[in-house]
Amino acid sequence: MRALMGKTALVTGGSRGIGRAVAIRLGRDGARVAVHYGSDGAAAEDTVAAIEAAGGSAFAIRAELGVPGDAETLWAAFDAHADGVDILVNNAGITGPRRGVSATPREDVERILAVNVTALFLVVQHGLSRLRDGGRVINVSSGLTHRAAAMPDVLAYTMSKGAVDQLTVGLARELGPRGITVNTLAPGVVDTDMNADWLRAGGEEARRAAASLSPLGRVAVPEDVADAAGFLASADGRWVTGHWLDATGGSLL
Repeated sequence: MRALMGKTALVTGGSRGIGRAVAIRLGRDGARVAVHYGSDGAAAEDTVAAIEAAGGSAFAIRAELGVPGDAETLWAAFDAHADGVDILVNNAGITGPRRGVSATPREDVERILAVNVTALFLVVQHGLSRLRDGGRVINVSSGLTHRAAAMPDVLAYTMSKGAVDQLTVGLARELGPRGITVNTLAPGVVDTDMNADWLRAGGEEARRAAASLSPLGRVAVPEDVADAAGFLASADGRWVTGHWLDATGGSLL
C-alpha cells in the first residue's frame, strides 16, 4: 500500500544517513521526494536512483545551509520541480568537532547554530506558503536534549537541538488550524557517517558500549528512525502533533 501517493516531500540532508533512509521510506510509501544535499551530489543522485529503482519518484536539489540566502536557494531549487510540499522533514544538521565548552571556539558554535537552528527556522519560514493544508513537518532533533546528564563534548550541538524541540511546540500551535502536524523525531546513537569517527573507528568496544545504552541491545541503523518518520508522515499520525518522539531505542529509560 502506497499511503503517500500524490504527496510531495522534501527531506533536507537527504543524501546520506538518516535523511537518505527517510527519503527512501517516503518514496516507498508513494511520495515524490525532493532529496536535498549541501555538497555530495553523487550521494544525492544515488538516493534518487534508489527511490526510482523501487518504483518511486524523486529529484535532487542543492543548497548550502548556514549561509546567507540558504533558504531562498533551497526553495528556488525545489520550485523548479514542484508547486507545493506536503511533508517537510528538517533533517540536515552538523555536530561540529567534539570538544568541551572551554575548548570550543566561537566559530564552531556559530557554525552549528547557523546550520542546525537558523537555517532550519528559515527553511520552515520560507516553506509555509508552499506547505499544503493537512501537511506534515518533522524536525529531527536528538535524544541528547532529554538526557539527565549531558555529554560535555557535544554541548553546542545539544543546545542547538534543544532549540529545534522548542520550535516544534510553537509551530504545532501556529499550524494546527491548517491541519498541519509538527513533531520532533529524536534519534539516539545511529550507525551513520556522522558517528563514524568514534563508533566505527572505535571497533567492537565502541559498538558494544553504544549498544549497551539501549535495552534492545544493539546500535540503531538509519531505517529504524526512518520508519518512525514514516508513521509521523502518514495518515496514521494525523492526531499526533507537538510531540517529541523518542527514537533512541529506549536509551533514556
